[in-house]
Amino acid sequence: MQFQILAATSLLAMASALPYASNAGVGEVGTIFTLEAISTDTPEIQGAGLKADKGHFYLNHPGSGSSCGPEFNGQFFRTAESAVYLYTDYPPNELYTVRSAMGQGLFGYSTGVQSPFKNAERTGWVFDSENNLTLDGAGFIACPNAVGGGWSVWVDAGISNPGGNSECVPITVRGTTVDKPVKCMYS
Repeated sequence: MQFQILAATSLLAMASALPYASNAGVGEVGTIFTLEAISTDTPEIQGAGLKADKGHFYLNHPGSGSSCGPEFNGQFFRTAESAVYLYTDYPPNELYTVRSAMGQGLFGYSTGVQSPFKNAERTGWVFDSENNLTLDGAGFIACPNAVGGGWSVWVDAGISNPGGNSECVPITVRGTTVDKPVKCMYS
């Protein structure tokens, strides 16, 4: 009887150390997650994962700048400083936005060795109780007809059609934890 209790206790302890499919940890330091668009009014991008390519983020982009292949959506993690990075080996790829009049909400990533853009914001990324990502309360915008296809993703800087785009729509960006994280290199 004591052996059965000890064995059951050991199994429970081991199971709690395994990765699990739950969104409870999205946004916690070190948790690996994906990001997807929520836009019920725009079915062509509803549920589309963010793809990283050439320093920017896209939805339904035909390729990706990932060494994991063209269909791969980015995987991310957050640090204690409320910075968000692509899940990759060295060098780190950190998310940023430029919400100034010049950047208009430009949203992308740069490596740790690149100088940040003037007025770039790299921290302040926050998840709400529904695992929606914002930058200090600012949401996101998606614009069709991105270079190479798909939709470009921008942080809402109060401009409805940033970067000279048209027909942009507001979106929610939601995080989902990853069961089996994969480290990729990004262009």
